[in-house]
Amino acid sequence: MTTSSSRPAERFPVVVVGAGPAGLTVGCVLRAAGVDCLVLEAESRRSVEQRPRAGVIEEWAVRGLERRGLAGRLLERAQRHTECEFRFGGERYRFRYRELTGRHHWVYPQHFLVTDLVREYVDVRGGAVRFGVRDVRLRGLDSERPAVSYTCAGTGERRVVECAFVAGCDGARGVTRAAVPAGRLRIARFDYGIGWLALLAEAPPSASSVVFGMHPRGFAGHMQRSADVTRYYLQCPPGDDPANWSHQRVWDELRERLRAADAPPLNEGRLIEKRVLDMHNYVVEPMVSGRLFLAGDAAHLTAPIAAKGMNLALHDAFLLADGLVARLTRGDDGVLNGYSDRCLERVWDYQEFSGWLSEVYHGTASGDPYRAGGALARLRRLFDSPVAAAAFAEQYLGTRTGE
Repeated sequence: MTTSSSRPAERFPVVVVGAGPAGLTVGCVLRAAGVDCLVLEAESRRSVEQRPRAGVIEEWAVRGLERRGLAGRLLERAQRHTECEFRFGGERYRFRYRELTGRHHWVYPQHFLVTDLVREYVDVRGGAVRFGVRDVRLRGLDSERPAVSYTCAGTGERRVVECAFVAGCDGARGVTRAAVPAGRLRIARFDYGIGWLALLAEAPPSASSVVFGMHPRGFAGHMQRSADVTRYYLQCPPGDDPANWSHQRVWDELRERLRAADAPPLNEGRLIEKRVLDMHNYVVEPMVSGRLFLAGDAAHLTAPIAAKGMNLALHDAFLLADGLVARLTRGDDGVLNGYSDRCLERVWDYQEFSGWLSEVYHGTASGDPYRAGGALARLRRLFDSPVAAAAFAEQYLGTRTGE
């Protein structure tokens, strides 16, 4: 197979489409095992290293990165969180999950992790990558030698790569899932009918932990990102225009929705990001089609309600990378054969928790007295019942199922 310029097709055992946390983790694990792979990414290296995304990483995921030699800088720089705070009815309630479970969360912005993984894959482990590619196409996924073609951003040249497996890690709007023939995949989707205004503020955090505010005017969230930057969320109508939210309106709403007795005042600062996220989830089943294995948001999306997206992407990546190494170095298909089922067990567990937590966050602002009463009952139970608290902590920390 050759391109129109007679350039011979490249050959790699694995082509990874997408340089996010899932794709780069797969690439790093393969390189460490001596398996060559090629990572294709539509954006530039600079862009992927600066994309602001999630920041909460569960302890099991950090340990998985650590075992694979990928957590050095994270463990040096990340913040360790052992509790969170709920505010409702004008009061503050601390939920100390480490006391209940012995476990904690790490807060490490996703673009920091991506920067670490790019450096490890490209600069340390010598992995092959093409940034800025265009018009990626897949073919022959049901054969023993699939092919991936793409156009180079700099030259406009069309190139072809032959491989044994393709890892589809290119997100919700990527090309890999779209390459699967119609009828092979089932997509289950749920729309919450709400939006979140996602904000980044150049302001020090106003609390030492994550804060969830339940208010009749809507949910509000406070998440520390660094010593000088704070992530905030405000519930808003789906499809709302960020331009409707002036600096003054944003801070007025945050102060009102996060107001509670004895709470410190919010540290106000310049808003450096302002975008509306429509809350919805989806799950693709199965996560495999022929020689294509989907991972991360290409296979499932969990709204940021429960801060699970990056954790699910890493779980997929660990399983997929280990399965590819076993197949390509030992001829063992066991992990790959069970890949979709094992991933989906955790995916559906997190999906269910996202729905439960959505009612807690948004029920009080639903305009429905029944839902509002139920949401408050759930919240009170967390602080009145040790059994309910332990069950919530297990799901919040993702400790029910192992890696």
